[in-house]
Amino acid sequence: MTQRWKPHVTVAAVIERDGRFLLVEERTPDGLQLNQPAGHLESGESLLEAVVRETREETARAFEPEALLGIYQARGNTPENQEVTYLRFAFVGRVGDPLAGQALDDGIVRTLWATPEQIQAERARHRSPLLMRCVDDYLRGQRYPLELIYTHAAPAAAPEGT
Repeated sequence: MTQRWKPHVTVAAVIERDGRFLLVEERTPDGLQLNQPAGHLESGESLLEAVVRETREETARAFEPEALLGIYQARGNTPENQEVTYLRFAFVGRVGDPLAGQALDDGIVRTLWATPEQIQAERARHRSPLLMRCVDDYLRGQRYPLELIYTHAAPAAAPEGT
């Protein structure tokens, strides 16, 4: 039996303050790379829960989503050179001050605030080909209401013996 193909569902937070965007610098097999706070949707969580969790883990800040920026699809390769498709849900929102005692996720070296020009100048270090596209869409004013996303509650487990 052949294995069923599935895209990797990811979330990303696009956070702007005073003309600068919050990025993470992370250690990858390709060296130090830049990205928005982002990561994979985990079993049992909603897209909104995932982006709040990933942002907290990668920036040590609480994230409050305000809008859906867009849904993006990109192809790439794993370190083992296997083709992979990413389906990214990018959210616009705000962060608070760093959370006391909250460490950055494993592999995250630091967070930084960068202008669109600085982000563009570092294009060779973008972890995702979607980083600049998300910044550009944000600057164009693209926003969709969070109500566009609906998460169905998981059904309750049947009582034992029924």
